[in-house]
Amino acid sequence: MSFQFGPDYVRAIAPYQGGKPISEVAREFGLDEASIVKLASNENPLGMPESARLAMLEAMEDLGRYPDANGFALKAVIGTKHDVAQEWVTLGNGSNDILELAAHAFVEPGQEVIYAQYSFAVYPLATQAVGGKSVVVAARDFGHDLDAMAAAITPATRLIFIANPNNPTGTFLPAAAIAGFLAQVPSHIVVVLDEAYNEYLPPALQYDSIAWVRQYPNLLVSRSLSKAYGLAGLRIGFGIAQPAVTDLLNRIRQPFNVNSMAQAAAIAALNDHAFLAKGAQINDAGYAQLTAAFNTLGLQYVPSSGNFVLVKVGDDDGAGARVNLALLKCGVIVRPVGNYGLPQWLRISIGLPAENATFIAALTGILA
Repeated sequence: MSFQFGPDYVRAIAPYQGGKPISEVAREFGLDEASIVKLASNENPLGMPESARLAMLEAMEDLGRYPDANGFALKAVIGTKHDVAQEWVTLGNGSNDILELAAHAFVEPGQEVIYAQYSFAVYPLATQAVGGKSVVVAARDFGHDLDAMAAAITPATRLIFIANPNNPTGTFLPAAAIAGFLAQVPSHIVVVLDEAYNEYLPPALQYDSIAWVRQYPNLLVSRSLSKAYGLAGLRIGFGIAQPAVTDLLNRIRQPFNVNSMAQAAAIAALNDHAFLAKGAQINDAGYAQLTAAFNTLGLQYVPSSGNFVLVKVGDDDGAGARVNLALLKCGVIVRPVGNYGLPQWLRISIGLPAENATFIAALTGILA
């Protein structure tokens, strides 16, 4: 019998698969990169803010030195924006890093982590990486069933993930539902409220999650600068929690997990209110454009509060993969979600008007 390295729970992990890059699709199908439309990874179709680009150029002059391990200037901006002390902020290499840090800090092998069916793929990966036991609660209308999640809590529960809005379905939980859930969770269980798509919520749906952080010492709110702020390639996110939580996260966080250029770009982006407003406008118009086309084609879709739409493209379990392949051959990259248990569906990121139109034309021809 041959020797195997590492614990069984690590070998059981299926690595996270990101959206196909444009260069790979161009090579695989013999296409011109310039003609390819990528609507697969929920990236900002506007790209990065010009303010962030200029800040990066300035930071580039000092790349011979290590970044500020504590991220003082960036934490000051985040602290001011959310009215919290810097000690309440943890910086991450993307918000993905915050999710994984939470699993490593609070979960021991065999302990339970609760999350919803059809929620972010990193939750099970982070759980497996620490030898935790996943407790997957059945979705309700493609989103979180908070009553069932509360009922799933046992003495072995240590961590709960909630995504709002949820990826890949786009569903949204109103503030009252989350507040009611938090009141039921025992104080020794950490709740991670993953708000990577929060900036896309209309004002009527916005709520103050940081007020809950002040109320509940076991709540960690995570945010991303990859989506609305256009910094996906720099990998930067942050978490906000009371010091009892952030102290543990910072004990295991890599000391230089956010590089100098990312910190500089993040400071600029967080202060670029015009870019954020323009992105919201593009997103709203693109959502209307895509959903109007789905209505015309008679396709079922899940109403979304993010910058993407989940759409059903067939009734058989091969539909998603089949239509995805046909779209790739047309030079359109979207996201199949069979790995989420949704083999009949595709997730479409909202792009610029011309990109959305290219996708709609390709999909219409394929379904015809």
